[in-house]
Amino acid sequence: MSEELVLEAERTALVDYARRMVRDRLVVGTSGNLSLRCGDLIAVTPSGVDYDTMLPRDVPVVTMDGTVVDGSLKPTTELPFHLACHNRHGATAVVHTHSTAATALSLLCDELPLVHYQVAMFGGSVRVAPYATFGTEDLVANVNLAMRDRTGCILKHHGTLCIGDGLGKAYDRARQLEWLSDVWLRASAVGEPSLLDADEIADVVQRFESYGQPQRVEVSSAG
Repeated sequence: MSEELVLEAERTALVDYARRMVRDRLVVGTSGNLSLRCGDLIAVTPSGVDYDTMLPRDVPVVTMDGTVVDGSLKPTTELPFHLACHNRHGATAVVHTHSTAATALSLLCDELPLVHYQVAMFGGSVRVAPYATFGTEDLVANVNLAMRDRTGCILKHHGTLCIGDGLGKAYDRARQLEWLSDVWLRASAVGEPSLLDADEIADVVQRFESYGQPQRVEVSSAG
């Protein structure tokens, strides 16, 4: 193998965003993980490596079935649901956090209450996937159900999972999901929150399809 890293740009991006997850308090320690696909290869964060010291060469590269083709470290133990997101849900990028508010909400709700129209950025109501042990096929099955026609979900007793057509998009969804969870927790702590109805969220989903500026092509786009 050449000295040049396979998917060097993607591995570098994962290191940058992993450190950002720590700064944004979406993870603690080595919790959470990310992946980024280019063609039929996926760069994915390694298991149990401190993000502050992680280097691009520490990031494993796997095929769409999880076979490691470059890198000496083991991929995250959550590789199975990353593969499911890439293979079944059209993801280019996957961001998994252990963020506080969303995890707390998962202990109280089966889906994120419709406290703000920003829920529409996920394609509709955000489901809470039932608990299953990390790294198991049971968890993958629960994720697949919760992610059906959605770009994010919350994992009960665990954290969040968001996908996108680039790492920036998936990461923004993870931050927004944490913010939405925090809004509901703050409101429900002092009273009964007012909620939007499903028809309004469905309307905003349609409006979001033409919202904002044309997207720049990212180096992370599959191709």
